[in-house]
Order: sequence, then C-alpha cells, then structure tokens
Amino acid sequence: MPDDPAGQPLDRMLDGVAPRLRALRTRRGLTLAELSEETGISASTLSRLESGGRRPTLDLLIRLAAVYRASLDDLVGAPQIADPRVHPKPFYRDGTAIIPLTRSNPDVHAFKMVLPGHPPDAPVPQRAHEGYDWVYVLSGRVRLALGDDEILLDAGEAAEFDTRVPHGTASASLEPAEVLNLLSAQGERVHVRATR
Repeated sequence: MPDDPAGQPLDRMLDGVAPRLRALRTRRGLTLAELSEETGISASTLSRLESGGRRPTLDLLIRLAAVYRASLDDLVGAPQIADPRVHPKPFYRDGTAIIPLTRSNPDVHAFKMVLPGHPPDAPVPQRAHEGYDWVYVLSGRVRLALGDDEILLDAGEAAEFDTRVPHGTASASLEPAEVLNLLSAQGERVHVRATR
C-alpha cells in the first residue's frame, strides 16, 4: 500500500476524507443541492464523495476547500509537516481554482491556477488592469488571449505580457490545465538571469 511523505498509508488518508466532507457540510447547514450550486460540482458527485463511493480529485477538493474556507490538509487529514510556514488558502473565481503562493510582497504576486476544462471553440473571457504578467504552463495546454490575438501554450512554455492589454487564459481542451502566474502590479517585467 503506498504511503504519503509523512509515512501514513495513502488509502487510510483518502478513506477519512468522506466523513470529514459530510461533517463540514452538516456543520455549515448546507444541503447537497446548495453545496452543488456553490461549488459547481453535481449533487450526485458530492453524495458519492461523502459516502466514500468516489475518490476526491485535486480539482474537487480545491472547490470544496474554497467554500468551507479550509485548507486542503484539513480536508484530507494530512499530518502537519515539521515547519509549516506557508499556508496558502485557495479560492475559486469563475471556475478557476487559485492558490496564492506569496503573502505580502507588494511587488510580485505569485499564484498557481487550475483552469477548468473549456470548450475549444468558446471565447476566452478577457479583462485588463495595471501590471505585467508572466504565465508558465505546468500541465495541459492553455489558450492565452491577448486582445484580438490568441496563443496556444503547451506544458513547459511561458509567456509574458502587459496586463493593460485585454487578456485571459483558459484550458485549450475539456481537460483541466495548471499554470504558474507571476503578476507585477507595478508593471515591471520579469528579470531572467542565466549563468554559464
């Protein structure tokens, strides 16, 4: 049986998720239908998660953590690591799970984003704001819309752009994609330093 990094059997950890999810929903006084509306997860999937009939995925856990205002570790009952200095609190916006990776750096904000599956022929919503952005694709394929232009980025590829140009990102398929995002609110470009 595989173990997690702290040595706890993974199956035992995952078996404990179902009762924790049920208890959280009960404490909040939510019905499955109400929770479905808040998370975008079907009531039948939520029911199977709470009964142990379905294993949770990262995407589902992030959506639930955002509604319950809980950490992923709390949902799965993961043991505390020796020095837990960073506790990112994921939140959910327009179908995208966003995990902040910086706390109070006023110059650069770093995020990991899980982009939900997106119909390839549907437009990518765009918005503009002050700053400069750098996007790196961790997994999947991503559509980056920049005004009237669109770029396809594969895993391992990056793009940087002025955020005053209307822009938006979406998965290039019905499968989720993950990106690392660095935003400079002051509009400063990313500095890349290479050594020989």
